[in-house]
Amino acid sequence: MRARGSFAAWCGAAGPMWAPLRGALRAGGAVASRLMAAASPTAARSSAATAGIIVIGDEILKGHTQDTNSFFMCQRLRALGVKVARISVVPDEVDAIAAEVAAFAARFTYVLTSGGIGPTHDDVTFEAVARAFGESVAPHPELVALVREFFGATEARCPEMKLARVPESSRLNYGADGTFKYPLVSVRNVYIFPGIPALMERALDGLNHLFRSERTRFYSRTVYVAADELLIAPALDQTDAAFQGRVSLGSYPDWASNYYRVKLTLDSESEQDLEEAHGFLLEKLPPGVVVPLVTDCVSPAAVEVYGLAESGSALGQKVAAALRTIEEALDRYSLAQLCVGFNGGKDCTALLHLVHAAVQRRYPARQEKLQVLYIRIVSPFPEMEQFIQATVQRYGIQLCTVEGSIREALARLKEQRPQLEAVLMGTRRTDPYSRTLTPTCVTDPDWPRYMRVNPLLDWTYRDIWEFLRKLFVPYCVLYDKGYTSLGSATNTVKNPALRYTDARGRERYRAAYELENEEEERTSRQ
Repeated sequence: MRARGSFAAWCGAAGPMWAPLRGALRAGGAVASRLMAAASPTAARSSAATAGIIVIGDEILKGHTQDTNSFFMCQRLRALGVKVARISVVPDEVDAIAAEVAAFAARFTYVLTSGGIGPTHDDVTFEAVARAFGESVAPHPELVALVREFFGATEARCPEMKLARVPESSRLNYGADGTFKYPLVSVRNVYIFPGIPALMERALDGLNHLFRSERTRFYSRTVYVAADELLIAPALDQTDAAFQGRVSLGSYPDWASNYYRVKLTLDSESEQDLEEAHGFLLEKLPPGVVVPLVTDCVSPAAVEVYGLAESGSALGQKVAAALRTIEEALDRYSLAQLCVGFNGGKDCTALLHLVHAAVQRRYPARQEKLQVLYIRIVSPFPEMEQFIQATVQRYGIQLCTVEGSIREALARLKEQRPQLEAVLMGTRRTDPYSRTLTPTCVTDPDWPRYMRVNPLLDWTYRDIWEFLRKLFVPYCVLYDKGYTSLGSATNTVKNPALRYTDARGRERYRAAYELENEEEERTSRQ
């Protein structure tokens, strides 16, 4: 069993935890000792100290548990000037762990293990680390005293005492400030951390002095590119060749981002080399492909949206008019009396951002959530559903989901939320049956009575996309895959007006915002 229950309670109460690092080298004290002598991790090497991480646990290999410990360790070690050179995941088997520990210990400056510490049959890390170095496990007097203090256990072979039986040459590390009541066990250059993420993180942060390198610092730069890797490959090849051995260049495609296609990273131990490589890369990349990374468009929404409205540009005038309509609705209705219609499409995404900006400016300290109505259609795209849920988290809104036709949904909404009186809609005049609408209009007499508020009536297809992309507002990824108007998965196809053939003769589709003829917007709806 992974450390939990009483062991977890003990570690939590006893202080950050003892953290064993586990690793493994197959059987052999003599073999492990020879490996250590032949390739001492402290011997001269490139420049940076290195680390190998060994994650131990059947539950990781079986997919029962997701490993987060190695990610945390990599981040922390890099910040300390240690280069993580290898990560391995091994099962709860003594020989497998021992073999990996011995190999890692001979190869890297530090070895950090995670998991396999506890009182049960599958907690075998201590035994495995001992075997890696030809040692036995034995009760450590300080750990025996801690077990007795916490559990009240005195029997030498009781399960709790398994926590005190460690490799014979173990060191106990209590932390630089002495705050650890229960120590992390290490053997030579192997540090044995617990598998529970919260305990492991506290232990590593409390013992970071053990790994900090004073002579090494890593420098990094990140570049975001709105182009496919094939287009930028020549620039990457040139940069890599020019700075080989001095700067590490990584290229990572991202199919989920609306605003960049590839994330490029540059890493170096020399700040000067890094800056030279960064400048060289920017010079070699095709013009206009480098874009900024905007991770939060929500917090500054009021400032940026109203700034655009005051810019005097053609789009700014449309934004100003839309904001006036929204503000009139806010004058007339409280937040409890209105909601925003939202189905994940581009128009209502723009509307939601506008309404959020207006509400943010008017009620900067509000606690009440903006209400959003999602009328769920039959067979929605999974990507659309995922985007809606992400939007709920991004804007901190309250989502009300109803199903059926619009009329049926509004009837159900009237029953569920009788206080609602107005619905802000992302309708444009080019939408079906919308040419004669006004910014505010009551629903037809045979419909549930609501005030429909239409701030975007006079916006064009191009206005919507200019607004979203100018402010880096996230939108449904389907719009980047050839769809221009989204309905259900059964009646929507990619827009043929966006289809093209790439250099390799493959059929591809441009993004929705590249549609040239706005009148072809709805040709993707069947």
